[in-house]
Amino acid sequence: MGKELDGLGFLPLHIILSKLSPSDIIKVSCANKRLRDSASDESLWAQICYQELQLSTPQDDHGNPLPCFMLAYQLWREAFSMYPWPLVKRVKRCWDKLKKWFNNNFPEAEATLRRGASESNIEQLQTLLKVKLPLPTRLLYRFHDGQELPEKRNPKTASGSWLGIIGGYSFYNHSVNVYLLPLNQVIAKTRYVIRRLGFSSRSKCIVMASSFTFSRKVFFLNCTNGQLFVGTRKPLTDGEMIPCVPNTLIRSVHDLYGEEQQDAMLLWLEEHGRRLENGIIKVRKEGDDRSINLFPEVPPLCVTTVTNGVQVRASAVFVPEFADLVDEAEKFTFAYSIRMSLLPEGCIINGMTFVSCQLNRRHWIIRADGEVVSSVDDEAVIGEYPLLHPGEGEFVYQSCAPLPSPSGSIEGHFTFVPGRLADPRGGPFEVQVARFPLEMPDYVF
Repeated sequence: MGKELDGLGFLPLHIILSKLSPSDIIKVSCANKRLRDSASDESLWAQICYQELQLSTPQDDHGNPLPCFMLAYQLWREAFSMYPWPLVKRVKRCWDKLKKWFNNNFPEAEATLRRGASESNIEQLQTLLKVKLPLPTRLLYRFHDGQELPEKRNPKTASGSWLGIIGGYSFYNHSVNVYLLPLNQVIAKTRYVIRRLGFSSRSKCIVMASSFTFSRKVFFLNCTNGQLFVGTRKPLTDGEMIPCVPNTLIRSVHDLYGEEQQDAMLLWLEEHGRRLENGIIKVRKEGDDRSINLFPEVPPLCVTTVTNGVQVRASAVFVPEFADLVDEAEKFTFAYSIRMSLLPEGCIINGMTFVSCQLNRRHWIIRADGEVVSSVDDEAVIGEYPLLHPGEGEFVYQSCAPLPSPSGSIEGHFTFVPGRLADPRGGPFEVQVARFPLEMPDYVF
């Protein structure tokens, strides 16, 4: 084999070597000096590093620059030698996708990501909490040890409270924004739950993510089966928790030699990256703060209707921390977001154009499993009567609706008047709101 390759020119030899696996390239390089030189070619290892690790410059797993790609590949393999290499590549792709999106859309959140944890850091957590982390979660933390956390939990005074990479939502006086916890906080918060709130250490559940506003929302990883759970209204008194990922997708969470190891943490973050990348959820600014807002922005989860120049967008999100799995009437709670605006051409009624219109009333029909469970007909929205002008930003308000089942919908209309309520320029007209779903999703965030 070595003699046959030795007789080839540089280009054919380079093409052949590029088709081999890195381990086979190393074996071929042992044949003679010419093959060793060809197998050490920088462009060959640059191609390998890009294909397997998406590296465009030679660097180690901490981002430190290196003199060549061959050394970079060697150090990466050594750094993660205890893990299945396909899983290492998959976890890196997951983080790369997230960081690329954050870099382009929310760099202030990307800046909160911590350097990767060491194996000794992970071993310390496992010893102190008496758990064994699933392999994918271990690797996720080898790349990034969660986020730097805000010092305060007051969303009105601490802008850092809104930089959680998972994001959140607000309605009424309830606001959540979820951060991925660093290992030291995983230890501290898990101990707090066990010591103060009655969780059993035998449950092997540890706190992995949490909201850093006044409103509580906590995610727990079951280290035995690899499932991620989110607490309900009574997670700690009655043990009520909801799985965040379909159970059927979790496999080989502790098996070094299993096929396609994937726990809920990896699946959850991959799905989060997909939603961000596809524009399903976006960064939204409220006041001076920007945050990832979990209200969907695209169909079919978000509906858009235009009536007489008034545009209304509507979508909803499941609120697990309000769920009460014992309460038959209000078992599931959904928050919904309404965004209304007047298009640039203005309010048009019977061929006449008006430069403003103002909301007067709202009418909602709320269904669960296709049956009407509530009908609302009242003035204003959250106590306000928004006045719309052409081309201005959206008026946004959030509210919530409890349901007895995990599947339902809302539809209805708003009553507006052209001009102002104090100075109407015509009769009232209805602005339709298309039916939008209230659905408990497969992936819960």
